[in-house]
Amino acid sequence: MPDTIDRNIFAELQDAAGAEFVIELVTTFLEEAPVMLAELRSAMDAQQADKFRRAAHSLKSNCQTFGAMQLGAMARDLESNGMAGGAPALDALEAHFREVAAQLQELSRGG
Repeated sequence: MPDTIDRNIFAELQDAAGAEFVIELVTTFLEEAPVMLAELRSAMDAQQADKFRRAAHSLKSNCQTFGAMQLGAMARDLESNGMAGGAPALDALEAHFREVAAQLQELSRGG
């Protein structure tokens, strides 16, 4: 599996916050990110641009914390461009999130 997480950023987070706390942060992110993804889809379906941008912004910020830079860039694009990318952009974001989630779980276990 190609790296979806910048290992230097992840290591810096572990050094600064402690490995055990990072496991808690990862667990929380893996619980909250699917909610944010659902909010993006719901906001797009309802044409609620502000709600869409807020969810994309939150996801972007959380991704950067862990070094999920590509996922963060995808969320930033959604935040900037709004719903212009439509369902294909959200589908791509969700697919990449699954890769990020798998690698975060592996890294938090010391992989």
